[in-house]
Amino acid sequence: MTKFHIRKGDNVKVLAGESKGKTGKVIEMLPKANKALVEGVNIVKKHQKPSASNPQGGITEMEAPIHLSNLMLIDPKSNEPTRVGRKKDENGKLVRYSKKSEEIIK
Repeated sequence: MTKFHIRKGDNVKVLAGESKGKTGKVIEMLPKANKALVEGVNIVKKHQKPSASNPQGGITEMEAPIHLSNLMLIDPKSNEPTRVGRKKDENGKLVRYSKKSEEIIK
Protein backbone atom coordinates (compact mmCIF):
# COMPACT_ATOMS: atom_id res chain seq x y z
CA MET A 1 0.00 0.00 0.00
CA THR A 2 1.45 3.37 -0.99
CA LYS A 3 1.22 6.40 1.26
CA PHE A 4 -0.15 9.68 -0.11
CA HIS A 5 0.11 13.21 1.23
CA ILE A 6 -3.66 13.57 0.72
CA ARG A 7 -6.48 11.43 2.09
CA LYS A 8 -10.24 11.22 1.68
CA GLY A 9 -11.91 14.06 3.59
CA ASP A 10 -8.96 16.49 3.36
CA ASN A 11 -9.40 20.06 2.16
CA VAL A 12 -7.12 20.70 -0.82
CA LYS A 13 -6.21 23.47 -3.25
CA VAL A 14 -5.72 22.87 -6.98
CA LEU A 15 -2.28 24.03 -8.16
CA ALA A 16 -2.54 23.50 -11.93
CA GLY A 17 -5.06 23.02 -14.69
CA GLU A 18 -8.35 24.62 -15.61
CA SER A 19 -9.53 24.64 -11.98
CA LYS A 20 -6.33 26.27 -10.67
CA GLY A 21 -6.86 28.14 -7.41
CA LYS A 22 -10.09 26.39 -6.43
CA THR A 23 -10.43 24.55 -3.15
CA GLY A 24 -12.58 21.60 -2.16
CA LYS A 25 -12.92 18.45 -0.11
CA VAL A 26 -11.55 15.13 -1.37
CA ILE A 27 -14.52 12.84 -2.09
CA GLU A 28 -12.67 9.75 -3.28
CA MET A 29 -9.10 8.57 -3.79
CA LEU A 30 -8.07 6.56 -6.88
CA PRO A 31 -4.72 5.08 -5.77
CA LYS A 32 -4.05 2.98 -8.88
CA ALA A 33 -4.22 6.09 -11.07
CA ASN A 34 -2.63 8.46 -8.46
CA LYS A 35 -5.71 10.68 -8.74
CA ALA A 36 -8.45 12.06 -6.50
CA LEU A 37 -12.00 13.34 -6.91
CA VAL A 38 -12.45 16.79 -5.38
CA GLU A 39 -15.87 18.24 -4.60
CA GLY A 40 -16.87 21.07 -6.97
CA VAL A 41 -13.56 21.05 -8.87
CA ASN A 42 -12.70 19.92 -12.42
CA ILE A 43 -16.35 19.75 -13.51
CA VAL A 44 -16.95 18.01 -16.85
CA LYS A 45 -20.12 17.38 -18.85
CA LYS A 46 -20.99 13.76 -19.51
CA HIS A 47 -23.52 12.67 -22.12
CA GLN A 48 -25.65 9.82 -20.75
CA LYS A 49 -28.05 7.52 -22.55
CA PRO A 50 -31.42 6.91 -20.91
CA SER A 51 -31.31 4.06 -18.39
CA ALA A 52 -33.40 2.65 -15.55
CA SER A 53 -31.71 4.93 -13.01
CA ASN A 54 -31.79 7.96 -15.34
CA PRO A 55 -34.83 7.55 -17.66
CA GLN A 56 -34.46 11.04 -19.14
CA GLY A 57 -30.79 10.72 -20.10
CA GLY A 58 -29.12 13.93 -21.27
CA ILE A 59 -26.02 15.87 -20.25
CA THR A 60 -24.94 15.72 -16.61
CA GLU A 61 -22.14 17.61 -14.88
CA MET A 62 -19.78 15.65 -12.68
CA GLU A 63 -16.34 15.88 -11.09
CA ALA A 64 -13.42 14.35 -12.98
CA PRO A 65 -10.32 13.00 -11.22
CA ILE A 66 -7.28 15.25 -10.72
CA HIS A 67 -3.70 14.00 -10.44
CA LEU A 68 -2.33 14.17 -6.88
CA SER A 69 0.67 16.22 -8.01
CA ASN A 70 -1.74 19.06 -8.85
CA LEU A 71 -3.26 19.11 -5.35
CA MET A 72 -1.92 20.60 -2.13
CA LEU A 73 -3.28 20.11 1.36
CA ILE A 74 -4.73 23.16 3.15
CA ASP A 75 -3.25 23.77 6.60
CA PRO A 76 -6.03 23.40 9.20
CA LYS A 77 -4.53 26.17 11.33
CA SER A 78 -3.84 28.95 8.79
CA ASN A 79 -6.10 27.86 5.87
CA GLU A 80 -3.18 28.17 3.44
CA PRO A 81 -1.66 25.44 1.24
CA THR A 82 1.15 23.55 2.95
CA ARG A 83 3.54 20.71 2.32
CA VAL A 84 3.00 17.53 4.30
CA GLY A 85 5.56 15.67 6.34
CA ARG A 86 5.51 12.44 8.36
CA LYS A 87 6.82 11.91 11.85
CA LYS A 88 6.28 9.54 14.74
CA ASP A 89 4.07 10.67 17.59
CA GLU A 90 4.60 9.85 21.27
CA ASN A 91 3.12 6.34 20.73
CA GLY A 92 5.52 5.59 17.87
CA LYS A 93 2.78 5.79 15.23
CA LEU A 94 3.51 7.59 11.96
CA VAL A 95 1.34 10.72 11.56
CA ARG A 96 1.06 13.47 8.95
CA TYR A 97 1.91 17.04 9.94
CA SER A 98 1.83 20.46 8.30
CA LYS A 99 5.29 21.78 7.45
CA LYS A 100 4.09 25.41 7.83
CA SER A 101 2.52 25.24 11.28
CA GLU A 102 4.06 21.93 12.51
CA GLU A 103 0.49 20.91 13.51
CA ILE A 104 -0.52 17.26 13.29
CA ILE A 105 -3.21 16.59 10.67
CA LYS A 106 -6.07 14.41 11.95
